[in-house]
Amino acid sequence: MGRVLTWLLTTFRIIVIVVEMIVMLAFLSRFWLDAKNADLNDEIKQKQAQIEASKNTETQFNQIQEKLKIFSALTAKEKPFTASMDKVTAYIPPDVFINSYDAAAEEIKIAGFSPSERSIAQFITNLESLENFEEVSLVSVDVGQKYEGLIGFILSVKETN
Repeated sequence: MGRVLTWLLTTFRIIVIVVEMIVMLAFLSRFWLDAKNADLNDEIKQKQAQIEASKNTETQFNQIQEKLKIFSALTAKEKPFTASMDKVTAYIPPDVFINSYDAAAEEIKIAGFSPSERSIAQFITNLESLENFEEVSLVSVDVGQKYEGLIGFILSVKETN
């Protein structure tokens, strides 16, 4: 019985010492964990300040990106505006002058003036000879004082797909 009692007292003493060491280790590690927690909180505050500072820049960037997306959508047509305009201007007689050129989805409106009806007729014939244009029609003719002796006209040209 004495041996068992000695063994129990020694074993419990070792267990108590080990538990006290674990408790002391946990107590000391708390200081390290508190310091790490404080460092992480400071880092979070710094990153929040950086995010707040770059908020305006990001907003401007997103607005510019949206504008670029709209511009890309407008310029990504199958038939660019300048291609049809180049074709039309290549077939303008020398005494025909263009006031406005409006290219919508499948239709082009051309307004201009000329000193003679023959030049306007030649311009219409030239446009009809192009493969890309289906129908060329004279929408209006103005012989008034607006052009001072010149004949004003508006043409409607339908493009083929």
